[in-house]
Amino acid sequence: MCGITGFVTKQASAPHPDVLGRMNAAIVHRGPDEDGVFIDEHCSLAMRRLSIIDLAGGKQPIWNAARTKCIVFNGEIYNYRELRADLQKRGHRFYTNSDTEAIIHLYDDLGAGCLDHLRGMFAIAIWDTFDRSLLLARDRVGKKPLLYSHQPGGDLVFGSEFSALLEHPSINREVDPHAIDCYLSFSCVPAPLTAFRGIRKLEPGHWLKWKDGEIETRRYWLPSFSAKIDVSEEEALAETTRILRESTKLRMISEVPLGAFLSGGVDSSTVVALMAQESSRPVKTFSIGFEDEDFSELKYARAVADHVGADHHEFIVKPNAMEILPTLVSHYGEPYADSSAVPTYYVARETRKHVTVALNGDGGDESFAGYERYAAMKLAERYHRIPRAFRVPFLEFPASLIPTSELKRSRIRDGKRFLRAASLPTVERYFQWSSAFDRHSKTDLYTSEFLREIGRFDAADVQRQWFAAANGSGMIDTTMFVDQMTYLPNDLLVKVDIASMANSLEARSPFLDHKVIEFAASLPETMKAADFQTKSFLKKLAARLVPKEVVYRRKMGFGVPISSWFRGEMKNFLREVLLSEKSLRRGIIKPEVLQRYVAEHIEGRRDHAFRLWALLMLELWHNQMID
Repeated sequence: MCGITGFVTKQASAPHPDVLGRMNAAIVHRGPDEDGVFIDEHCSLAMRRLSIIDLAGGKQPIWNAARTKCIVFNGEIYNYRELRADLQKRGHRFYTNSDTEAIIHLYDDLGAGCLDHLRGMFAIAIWDTFDRSLLLARDRVGKKPLLYSHQPGGDLVFGSEFSALLEHPSINREVDPHAIDCYLSFSCVPAPLTAFRGIRKLEPGHWLKWKDGEIETRRYWLPSFSAKIDVSEEEALAETTRILRESTKLRMISEVPLGAFLSGGVDSSTVVALMAQESSRPVKTFSIGFEDEDFSELKYARAVADHVGADHHEFIVKPNAMEILPTLVSHYGEPYADSSAVPTYYVARETRKHVTVALNGDGGDESFAGYERYAAMKLAERYHRIPRAFRVPFLEFPASLIPTSELKRSRIRDGKRFLRAASLPTVERYFQWSSAFDRHSKTDLYTSEFLREIGRFDAADVQRQWFAAANGSGMIDTTMFVDQMTYLPNDLLVKVDIASMANSLEARSPFLDHKVIEFAASLPETMKAADFQTKSFLKKLAARLVPKEVVYRRKMGFGVPISSWFRGEMKNFLREVLLSEKSLRRGIIKPEVLQRYVAEHIEGRRDHAFRLWALLMLELWHNQMID
C-alpha cells in the first residue's frame, strides 16, 4: 500500500526534484516506510511505501527487464503469484518478489490490456522512456484514488491525494461550482469532478494515456446484470460462499500483522467468520462503540467475535468532532459530508496500534441489495402503475394534509416521504431519496449569484447516465448498478481509503473483488432481495456462519449522533462557523437560510442535522483549503 505522485512535461526541461519532493512529502502518511523517485527531462515519478509484501525487495520504482519502462504503484494485486508463475513460463525474469513487478512485466506483453488480468485494488503510473508516454490506471471499483490535472500546455500532474497535486506550482485552487452543487446533493463530489476546477478524478475501471501533451481515457471494466444464470438457491449459496472464501483468503496474504474491522453487521461478520475458517490462529478483530447506545453495535460485534473465537478488541470513544474535523478536512482535500467518516477515522486509528492491514465488509450492500431504498424503488414502480386519477385524490392529497407536527412519528414521516417521491419519474425519485438537498430545497438555498454560476447544470445527471446504461432485469438490479457506479466509489470507498491511509493502515474488502461483484450480478434479482427484504440471500449465507440474532436485525449503519451534537456540545461551534461574517458573505448559500437552519435545529423545531453537517463541512473546507 502506497501513495503515488508525479508529473510529465511535453517539452524537455530541467528536473525539479524540489517540487517532486514536496508533492511526495504531502502523502507520507500513505507510506511511512520508504520512498522512491525517478526523474528525467520529461517525467518525474515518486511514491511512498507502506510495506506489506516483499518487505526487503519491493522498493519502487520497479523496472521491466529492458529498463525501458518503470512503474509506481499503490495497492495490492492478490493474484500476483499466479501471474508471476505464468510470466516466468513465458521467459520473464524477476528481480523482486513484489506484486508490483508482475504488473510491469505483464504491461510489457499486453500494454493496457494487462489490467484485465489484475485481481485487486490499484492506482498505477507507468512511464515508457522509449515511447515517452505515461499510463495511469485505476482499479475496477475505485478502491484506490487517482487524481490528475491536464494543463493547457499539455503537461500532466497526478497524485493519490489533493495535497500532493496542490504542491505543484501549475495547480491553482479555483473552485468548480458544478462540483459544489453535486456535493450538496450527494454529500461528496462524484468522479470525474473534483472541487477544484483544474483537477479531475480518473474514474474507476478506467485508464488514461498521456503522450505528446494529449490524453486519451478509456473504460476497461463494467459489471453486467443482464447475463443471468439458471441456478437453485442452494447452488447459489454454495458458489457465493466459495467465491467469498477465496476472495477473503487472497486478502489475508501479508507479511505484516493483519486483522479485521468488525461492526457487528452482516457483511463484516461474514468476512470475519470466513477469515477464522482460513486462519490457524485467532483472528484479530476491532470494533468501536459509543456512549450513545442508539449508535453502538458492540454487543453484536462481541457475539460474532465470541462465536468464531476471535482475539477481539473494543474501543469506546466519545468523538471530539471539533478536534477531529480539521484533520478530516485536510485529508479529504475536498468537501465530504458523510458523517461516518468520524467513527471510521477513529476505528482506523485504534486498529493501526495493533495491525497494519485490516479486512472489512465494504461492498456487500451494493451487490446483495442491502439498502431499504432498493426495495422502496421496486415498490414505487408498482405504485406508479396505479392510475394517477386514483393515486392523487385517495393517497397523495390526504397525505399532504398531515400536519408537520405529526411528522415526528417516523412511520408517518417515512410514509409521506415515500408517497411524495413515488409519484416522480424513476431518476427524479432516486435523486430525491439519495440527496441531502433536492431541486426544491436548492432553489431556496442558493444565492442568485451561485445559481447563475451553475447555469443549466443538473446534478441528477450523475445518476441519470447510469440509469440509462443499466442492463439489469429489474429495478433492484438497476439501483444497485447505479450505486456501484456512484455512491460506492464516490462516497464509501473514499471514506475508508482516506480514513485508513491517514493512519497508515491498509484496508482490504473481500466483497469488492470483481469476481464476487460479477457473480452477484448474475444472480436473479428475486433471489437477492426476496419479498422486498434487504439482503435476504446474503443473510441466509451469513446465518450459516454467525449467530442468527446478529443477522436478522434492523440495519443500523455506522453513524454518529450529529443531531444531538448540534443541540449540545457543538452548538456554539456550529454558530461560529456557519454564521460567521465570512460564511454569510461566501456567496453560495443565502445568509437568511443559514440562519434559519441553525435556529430551527438548535431550538428543536426541525431536524436539519444532515444538511447542517454538509454546510458545515463545506465552510470548513473553504476556510482551510481555499481562504
